[in-house]
Amino acid sequence: MKRVAVLLGLTLMVAQAGTASAKTLEEVLKEKGVITEADYKEIIAATPKSKPMNYKLGSGFTFTSPDEKFQLTLGGQLQSLYTYKDKGGDGQTNNSEFKLRRAKTLFSGYAFSKDLTFKFNQNWAQLNTFNSGNTNSNTSQVMEETYLNYRISDPLQVRLGQDKVQFSRQYITSSSQNQFVDSSFVTSAFAPGYDTGLALNGRVADGLLTYAAQLMGGKGQNVAQGTNNNAYNFRIALNPLGDMKYSESDVDNSAKPLVSAGASYYHDTIRRNTDTTKAPTGFDNHNLNFAGKTGWLGSNAGQFGAKANVNVNMLEGDMAFKYSGFSLQGEYFWAEGTGDSATAGKSATVISKGFYTQAGYFVIPKTVEVAARYGWMDYNQDMTGSLKSEVQGAVSWYIAGHNLKIQADVTKSYAQNKVDNRVPGGSVNDTIFRTQAQLLF
Repeated sequence: MKRVAVLLGLTLMVAQAGTASAKTLEEVLKEKGVITEADYKEIIAATPKSKPMNYKLGSGFTFTSPDEKFQLTLGGQLQSLYTYKDKGGDGQTNNSEFKLRRAKTLFSGYAFSKDLTFKFNQNWAQLNTFNSGNTNSNTSQVMEETYLNYRISDPLQVRLGQDKVQFSRQYITSSSQNQFVDSSFVTSAFAPGYDTGLALNGRVADGLLTYAAQLMGGKGQNVAQGTNNNAYNFRIALNPLGDMKYSESDVDNSAKPLVSAGASYYHDTIRRNTDTTKAPTGFDNHNLNFAGKTGWLGSNAGQFGAKANVNVNMLEGDMAFKYSGFSLQGEYFWAEGTGDSATAGKSATVISKGFYTQAGYFVIPKTVEVAARYGWMDYNQDMTGSLKSEVQGAVSWYIAGHNLKIQADVTKSYAQNKVDNRVPGGSVNDTIFRTQAQLLF
């Protein structure tokens, strides 16, 4: 037994030093007859199951304590983007822009128990973006997912902190897993963004059904709520042929068909504000995507009176399919905002709707994919001139799956004058070329 203890000590020292070889030390000693089969099994049983440090591309560096009660994974995401925009309309200046789209540090792990997990992500590229006053002021958008999640069981988990509002399949999907350079403009116009609060979520029957129920502050990413107008959101997704991850493209070349269908509902109440020094888009200090200048509600801010409380209700339905390198995905959005009108003594209602559908196929399995997408949106169904649509084509080279890829797409964009007023009373047609390189490590 003393000999076994000595050999076990040597094995642990080698393991913690990170030595890697085709065979472990105990396997070599057993083959040479230095230890018996019984000794070998005793050493294996006493050896920690987790390496103190490990690395996996796309997941990052993982550090595990000897007692396996604590684990930290550190990774990162880099996206470098080039855009050329050929603007329609007389006298327009075209754009040629290089941009660091995302530069993220990604932390995750567990503490005290594998059931108590955490996530802490930061997008440092937000420090280099500008607001409408052309000043660097988006520090409130650096911190993204930051939460604790406690797993009571797979079907019942509790989450506390800041997370993506679980509304829209495409928005929930990580930007690192996109099929195109970025999400559809329709998704961006409806998605709430990040918010802080309490959530219940879970996976039922090994992922055949997933759900999320969230109660949030209601003002968005890293903005405290000063009233009792909190937001809430519900989402459910069915995966009848097996669990389908939130990842676009069938880069894994699925051996069997996978289908997913989901639906979401979101409610919030936000205040209209005329103080343009604080709220350039017309709403009171919100970090909500749909209330921004290009969001469905933000573009209709002028319909509501100063300091009006606008009740927001949004619905979304989505589906996705993958099989043998082919993927298909689509979503439909509907939203309504009601509140006091800009005309005294009257109420205003804005209804917006839109959809996108996209498909892709790997012409070289797991390596080269071509894709197409169409998106359409009516920013205000009761107003003429409020339509926008885009047709897009893309080609992507997956060098190491989503972890290392180069993507390029071309967009033909059409917008009427109430969406883009470069041509008053008319419409504009733009052609946009984009290419992006991504490293996820």
